[in-house]
Amino acid sequence: MSIGLIGIKTGMTRVFDDSGLSIPVTVINIDSNRISQIKTKERDGYSAIQVAYGSQKESRLSKALIGHYKKSNIKPAKGQHEFKVKDLDENMSVGTDIKVDRFKAGEHVDIVGKSLGKGFQGGVKRHHFTMQDATHGNSISHRAIGSTGQCQDPGRVFKGKKMPGQLGNVQRTIQNLTIVKIMPEENIMLVKGSVPGHKGSVVIIKPTQKKYTPKEIFTEDTIEASTITDEVQIVDEVEKKESNEQDVKE
Repeated sequence: MSIGLIGIKTGMTRVFDDSGLSIPVTVINIDSNRISQIKTKERDGYSAIQVAYGSQKESRLSKALIGHYKKSNIKPAKGQHEFKVKDLDENMSVGTDIKVDRFKAGEHVDIVGKSLGKGFQGGVKRHHFTMQDATHGNSISHRAIGSTGQCQDPGRVFKGKKMPGQLGNVQRTIQNLTIVKIMPEENIMLVKGSVPGHKGSVVIIKPTQKKYTPKEIFTEDTIEASTITDEVQIVDEVEKKESNEQDVKE
């Protein structure tokens, strides 16, 4: 894994490509990322780079964090995240700013965020259970989950049973999102598609870990070309069939 960025989800909008196609994008603001600590295999047992983001008053931080930032000689930050790396870059040092132009448009990234919290929800919404009958004597159990297990044996509900409970507010990773545009002057990144979290939530942007297989985009030209190809193939098959029938008659 290589070093990534920490951003703030600003919201969603859309942009248009050269052909006029509308692309939904998430706007991510990269809030003053800088290196707060470098960990090495010799001293810490593994190689990693700790990145801090944003700014915070010292009165809202613990004494341990205040001492950590003073030791690194950087201004107090809202938080930090650690990126494990295989090889440390010699140009990287404590206090170095990490800009949004570290990534380029067209690259694919994995984005980690905390999903929207939806509170305590029932089995139908939380686990997509099927609802019970609306009629035939059913009056109060339309959205009930039904049986949760046996009675005497084993006489308990197994751990992990799907039941009503807290929905959302958990860490989620969206893989292979395409960077549509980088705006270095505004420290803004536009990413195709949606990203976990609410407006103002913290997201972590990392280079993708899986190979990306590009999917064919069907436009009007490709559809017309494929239709013409199919028609030519059908005509060739019909002509071949007719010629075979004539050979059999002869």
